[in-house]
Amino acid sequence: FTDMFSLGSSHRFYLYDGHCDMRKSFDGLCGLVISAMQRQPTSGEVFVFLNRSRTHIKLLHWEHGGFVLYYKRLEQGTFGISALKKGELSWSDLVLLIEGVQVVKSIQKKRYSLPQKQL
Repeated sequence: FTDMFSLGSSHRFYLYDGHCDMRKSFDGLCGLVISAMQRQPTSGEVFVFLNRSRTHIKLLHWEHGGFVLYYKRLEQGTFGISALKKGELSWSDLVLLIEGVQVVKSIQKKRYSLPQKQL
């Protein structure tokens, strides 16, 4: 049960490039993933869908044995996606989106990383 209903930075997230009819459920969203996003819904990736008014969000995710659908409806405000690029999202972008934090401009500071070993 430890992996059940869990999303995190180890997952890859993809934002659907368009407005989604929130009446769509598992099969309809899988159809969008295949036809519009050119991806496989059973890949383990997480697919993010917003409605036209950006007040509803759905996340479709395949876990062992079946699909999981996360759904949030805002009672006030909208999900701000102006600074987000369509396509792949980072975990931190997704968390900021869901929490209502809109990043107008972000600059990633350089960090040291160990050099790759030459084979």
